[in-house]
Amino acid sequence: MPYYLMGGDISYVLLIVVSTILGLGTQAYIKRTYARWSQVDANTALTGAEVARNMLQAGGASNVGIQSIAGELTDNFDPRTNVLNLSDANRMGGSVASIAVACHEAGHAVQFAKGFIPMKIRSALVPVVQFASGAWMYLFFAGIMFNLVGLMQLAIILFAASVVFHLVTLPVEIDASRRAVKYISSGASGLDEMAEKGAKQVLTAAALTYVAAALVSILQLVYLLSRSSRD
Repeated sequence: MPYYLMGGDISYVLLIVVSTILGLGTQAYIKRTYARWSQVDANTALTGAEVARNMLQAGGASNVGIQSIAGELTDNFDPRTNVLNLSDANRMGGSVASIAVACHEAGHAVQFAKGFIPMKIRSALVPVVQFASGAWMYLFFAGIMFNLVGLMQLAIILFAASVVFHLVTLPVEIDASRRAVKYISSGASGLDEMAEKGAKQVLTAAALTYVAAALVSILQLVYLLSRSSRD
């Protein structure tokens, strides 16, 4: 939000500083951790995609497709198409990091196949959040400029939807990582203890980005509530 519209509010400046530190810090940490374990071979003849395929079959999600996606750490599972999108490094690579990320995304596919409730809730919130994220700021600004408390309150309600989305995302991401580590550490994966250790570090670093996003959204909601009470 533009600083001048916040009336030079020092608490808003602090919010921006804290949010920036959390965002940059967690991103730097995951990139550093991913880069480190990308250099460590998992001691398997299988690629990330192949390990993920085995995990999908073991988890009852054998009908999920796997395809390439451009970029680095852009990996995701798309429930609309039932496809695992893996970056080339993770799809074709056999490093500890490649297998950890591929199995994490396979964990999401298994969640979808098994009807994991938090994932259903998050999926249901997506269209709401897409609308709210584009509308709440304009309504909040209009409420400040025209001194319309009702608009500010509506904006806060819309923003609260994104906070709920971030909070629901946490158990979804944590559970996907739990499933990935459980599979990697099982005898079925054919991977050793080093791969399990590295996977835990990579996936813990990734989880911190979601924790940071949730914390930032909560702090912003608290700020908006305090601002609306003053105005």
